[in-house]
Amino acid sequence: MQKITLPERPNWRDTAREVGFTFADMHGEPYWDESSAYRFSLRQIEDDIEEPSTDLHAMCRDAVAEIVTSQEMMERLGIPDPHRDLVADSWRRNEPEIYGRLDLAYDGKGPAKLLEYNADTPTSLYESAAFQWQWLEDQLAAGVLPDGADQFNGIHEALVERFRALFSKNTDIHFTAMADNPEDYATVEAMAWAAREAGMGAHYSDLDKLGVSKQGQFVDAEDRVIGTLFKLYPWEDLLRDDYARHIAGSGCLFLEPAWKALVSNKGILPVLWQMFEGHPNLLPAFFADDVADALVAGGRPVPAVASAFEKVADQFTRGHVVKPIFSREGAGVSIVEAGDVTEASPNTDYDQHPRIVQAYAPLPDFDGFKPIVGAWIVGDACVGMGLREDRARITQDLSRFKPHFIAD
Repeated sequence: MQKITLPERPNWRDTAREVGFTFADMHGEPYWDESSAYRFSLRQIEDDIEEPSTDLHAMCRDAVAEIVTSQEMMERLGIPDPHRDLVADSWRRNEPEIYGRLDLAYDGKGPAKLLEYNADTPTSLYESAAFQWQWLEDQLAAGVLPDGADQFNGIHEALVERFRALFSKNTDIHFTAMADNPEDYATVEAMAWAAREAGMGAHYSDLDKLGVSKQGQFVDAEDRVIGTLFKLYPWEDLLRDDYARHIAGSGCLFLEPAWKALVSNKGILPVLWQMFEGHPNLLPAFFADDVADALVAGGRPVPAVASAFEKVADQFTRGHVVKPIFSREGAGVSIVEAGDVTEASPNTDYDQHPRIVQAYAPLPDFDGFKPIVGAWIVGDACVGMGLREDRARITQDLSRFKPHFIAD
């Protein structure tokens, strides 16, 4: 794994505007940054990213199967009591999933480590699936990249096949996101593009334009009944919305399904550690309430996790990360080293949620920037990746997107 300085395409910003990539620059800073790119070997991609990510996704599904059987675990993962049956039934009915993005710490040497899994509303889909592929083709044609260079990127093709596998041709699928958010709209449009290519009908409405009919069905801005809805709106918010009471009787299939509220939830990290303790791609993790005394007051963890915590206590003393079970773009995250908070997100929007603690995994440093790998899952397999980097150790909403290529 190397970071290689490369010449930018002369007119890439014009290209971005032409294809609707309107947020390539944000707030006077580059979001898309092709002044350099990350180079990987094929072995690194196949052995360190692709295969482990597919396994991690399967492990998360195993965890969901356990969680839905326990009211206590549903409560710990913040699922509101009135909607726990909705979440559990969604899993038992095997409601289909489309995609997700595993965020990994990886330095090109040791095993990739799972930081978290946005399995419900991951963004940066367009940049990963389309714009960085165009970058690869353009830079190959210009002779900037070595002959035979490739990219780990079958995201769009996998999405097309996923829609074809799940739905009959000409099935109408509705898509929705918050209005006036270019990044969210790009993600939804990338998904709708794949659905159209798969032969589906794709209809978009802003989230605030959706309603409920007298018959209890969800309808779009033109009062068309919604049978299948891809919503770029997180379940943790939807389940606390008044509209949630209509979901069970609406006859609407949601993408992603309600059981993804358990996967796109940092509470799954301690569950994974409990189930797969010592797995090379996991970091030790615990619910904060279970180990708070051991971390802060020099006391002991609760008996249920005492044995597991004692094995990694020294690791947590050196460094751990505190995370709300629900948060986006690093909000509410803080890094604690030797008992002191050494870095913290200024965003406190999610501070009301319970927390987990996870062993600290330092990100690699390339010229002062620290990248994370976003490994994309479509269906049940890892099919591509995108990288984001930041000078800070906590990746946030303005962290730069970096292209990558494979060359041995």
